[in-house]
Amino acid sequence: MLTNSNLIYDGTFDGFLSTIFHVYKYKLDKVKIQSEFRSQNQLFAETQHVETDVIKAERVWKGIKSKASRSGYIQLYYTFLSEELGVENLLLDYIRYMFNTKIYIDKNYTNPSVLKVSKLAKSVGREKHRMEAFVRFKLTKDNIYFANIEPDFNVLPLISKHFTKRYADQSWVIYDLKRKYGLYYDLCKTEIITMNLSADLTVLSKDEAVFATEEMDFQKLWKNYFKSTNIESRKNMKLHTRHVPKRYWKYLSEKQP
Repeated sequence: MLTNSNLIYDGTFDGFLSTIFHVYKYKLDKVKIQSEFRSQNQLFAETQHVETDVIKAERVWKGIKSKASRSGYIQLYYTFLSEELGVENLLLDYIRYMFNTKIYIDKNYTNPSVLKVSKLAKSVGREKHRMEAFVRFKLTKDNIYFANIEPDFNVLPLISKHFTKRYADQSWVIYDLKRKYGLYYDLCKTEIITMNLSADLTVLSKDEAVFATEEMDFQKLWKNYFKSTNIESRKNMKLHTRHVPKRYWKYLSEKQP
């Protein structure tokens, strides 16, 4: 006998919202939502693939925004981007609680789902700000500034606006090597792209066939400047790593030997 439904979606936020629409439309109670990239067959469960429908997704998102404070629906989106295992059902619980309550729920930390969503959203927010601070570009021979990242969370959608505004006068690419997609700004608009990149193509690469000669010279100049302004007697590595954690050093040319 079937005891629950196993709903598979395409991994996108619109796909997730379409699945929420499906849950409410068919009044499903015992349900497990999974991305197609992580799906596992569930014993005694009916598996269904839910098609992404932008109109349905927009209806759900509009409904969420009508029931949530601004911080509440932002927390929901940030948590989705955490890619935490089981995040879909965590957010389903969060949404159900939201629709069943007449007041804003985002500060009610006595609810386990709200508390978990809040913690995940804060972690994603920290990663967003650090990516905005630590991304380093390198000029290619095609006159495009290239940067690679490998964040813990899927923050590319969150940093797009920042870099589009800050570097509006130059073409650039920020590529997530872990998730194999990136952002490309062509002086007019920012688009999502995918590329076949060599595994060793990063901002630390010294491949002169790819990167401009003047860029290589600039990297040397910057490292020498950083070294000359660093006062060894005042070095406080504990404080330094608090502000610039070691896992971000791979993006910084001044940290390379």
